[in-house]
Amino acid sequence: MGRVSTSSPQQGGIPFFKGHGTQNDFVIVPDPDGALEIGPETVAALCDRRAGLGGDGLLRVVRAAADPAAAGMADRAEWFMDYRNSDGSIAEMCGNGLRVFARFLVEAGLAEPGELAVATRSGVLTARVSEAAEDGTPGDVTIDMGRARLPGPDGIEVAVGGRSWPALNVNMGNPHAVAFVESLDHAGDLFAAPLTSPASAYPEGVNVEFVVDRGPRHVAMRVHERGSGETRSCGTGACAVAVAAIRRDGADPAVTGEAVAYTVDVLGGRLVITEHPDGRVEMTGPAVIVAEGRLDGRWWESAR
Repeated sequence: MGRVSTSSPQQGGIPFFKGHGTQNDFVIVPDPDGALEIGPETVAALCDRRAGLGGDGLLRVVRAAADPAAAGMADRAEWFMDYRNSDGSIAEMCGNGLRVFARFLVEAGLAEPGELAVATRSGVLTARVSEAAEDGTPGDVTIDMGRARLPGPDGIEVAVGGRSWPALNVNMGNPHAVAFVESLDHAGDLFAAPLTSPASAYPEGVNVEFVVDRGPRHVAMRVHERGSGETRSCGTGACAVAVAAIRRDGADPAVTGEAVAYTVDVLGGRLVITEHPDGRVEMTGPAVIVAEGRLDGRWWESAR
């Protein structure tokens, strides 16, 4: 891939890349010096699967020092993941997106394999990019997702199509409502956001996960991502699901003193989530860059 720079539309278009983590896919726009204006309309146009490049969200790659939202973290992380949902709204964090972001930094020559710090709207997080296998297959990426919070309140419910289930409120830097169900079909089509109550629990919306058991410490999930609808995978959602399952199963590492790992199947693949006794949650899974190109300058201007 080589080293990456940006160009103005007049200089031949805007560079872009496309990547995915367990089929949660993203448009990647390098903007190291914070020179581009990317508003909600542009994000929505880029993520449109028929009229744009298509994606569950956008990853803008910018130096932390060059963006007011991350300047206060520039002493701890060179790069800021400016993540937007596919509808153009801003999100605090995206776990799969962070794996793809870290993969991009390494393949673009902007960081070395191993551990690297990335600034996000949920703070500075650490990614560990494994070396590629001998056949060139990219290694997995592990993200230190920080600590989960269980802010309550009790009595949260999720409802779809006349059915309702109790849910656990788990915050992984963004809000999640995790419901254990008998069948993933009970989640419906997930085009529209499932109903959650009480409304006061999620004033800015919520990601909703539906979960079934597959075996010992092995679950499967479907997710409605706030601002994107159903996606093939959600990294923070998988972490929230594992944290909820760990609590349900009485295996809280803070109590047992032992780390515990759960396998979480998503529609787009498989993730392994590990919670440590100190509360840190790690997510391990694949991340792949699949394409690169340049956006037509006239299209870019029309999408703004």
